Amino acid sequence: MPLSPLSITILPTIEAVTASQWDSLVDDDQPFLRHAFLHALEASGSVSEATGWEPCHLCVWQGEQLVAALPMYRKHHSYGEYVFDWGWADALERAGGRYYPKALSAIPFTPVPGARTLIAQHADASAVRALLAEAWREQCENHELSSWHLLFADEADVTAWQAQCPELITREGVQFQWRDRGFGDFDGFLASLTSKRRKMIKRERRLVAEQGLQVARLEGDAITSADMAYFYRCYAITYHERGRPPYLNHDFFERLRQTMPDALMLVQAYVDERPVAAALYFRGTSTLYGRYWGSEVVADCLHFEACYYQGIEYCLQRGLTLFDPGTQGEHKLVRGFAPQRVRSLHYIRHPGLAAGVAQFCHEEGEHVSAYRDAAHQALPFK
Repeated sequence: MPLSPLSITILPTIEAVTASQWDSLVDDDQPFLRHAFLHALEASGSVSEATGWEPCHLCVWQGEQLVAALPMYRKHHSYGEYVFDWGWADALERAGGRYYPKALSAIPFTPVPGARTLIAQHADASAVRALLAEAWREQCENHELSSWHLLFADEADVTAWQAQCPELITREGVQFQWRDRGFGDFDGFLASLTSKRRKMIKRERRLVAEQGLQVARLEGDAITSADMAYFYRCYAITYHERGRPPYLNHDFFERLRQTMPDALMLVQAYVDERPVAAALYFRGTSTLYGRYWGSEVVADCLHFEACYYQGIEYCLQRGLTLFDPGTQGEHKLVRGFAPQRVRSLHYIRHPGLAAGVAQFCHEEGEHVSAYRDAAHQALPFK
């Protein structure tokens, strides 16, 4: 029988599609694309029109079957994205134009590389992307959006979109990730490092213990509502120290604890059995993601222990091969986290701004590439 034609809908909320339909398109190694994660963002109010993130998710159907999806938001600012385009906005607005609102396909507040375009294996990927491209272009035209941005897409997704839409501007970036090279255990990891870095890590871990700190890990259903409430207290402290409110609220994290506990791992630090710091991780089938951290105490090297060494140890114990500890970080480099290329794609409606952004991204990309090569040379492995 002939296949039904493809059609597209725009969802004002992720709740407009069932979890089973959406999750049938999601890779098991990507917890942040799961329906429960995106729903927790929206249901908690962390993502909404009021916070400058207006959901308008694109869904492609073949008859009654969901065959593709692209998370999308109309953005009224550039906070929480981690691919900084404030300068582009300033340039357009100084020229008399309006940069906001814009369209954004990304995971809010989560700069994790991965597939952004979710396509069923049996679907015609080229036809799906053509329909999605038509939809985000129409969104830009009909809602007077200045641009569309695809952030932190993996290499396969970026390459496919470049082939589909050659006018898209590519921007390069760098993140630092740890990979298991067959270390076996943490001692095996240490043995692979130069003497200087091996001694540094041992000293940092020893310093944590000498300050009277004990560190423990909790997984899944073992994480209680009290544990999550305490974690949130620590998470909020990190933002308040920077003089701004947290992007995410306690309700968001509590919803995750209730709806996707299998994806959560919590590191807690104690002094005399009293919690003083916490770090929340997510896990997929082969990858560990370090995301959020905070502390009520100032303690030497506690951040390195809670956010890096506990994650490496956990990966080695659980057979996870990749550890993505979050953005930023030359301090990660000397601890065995290698520089990785990340890319984003940008469609700019204004021809003049598009030309300027393309030139900027080309020049920036050359510097980023040189930096990435230099960073590889600085890795601490023997």
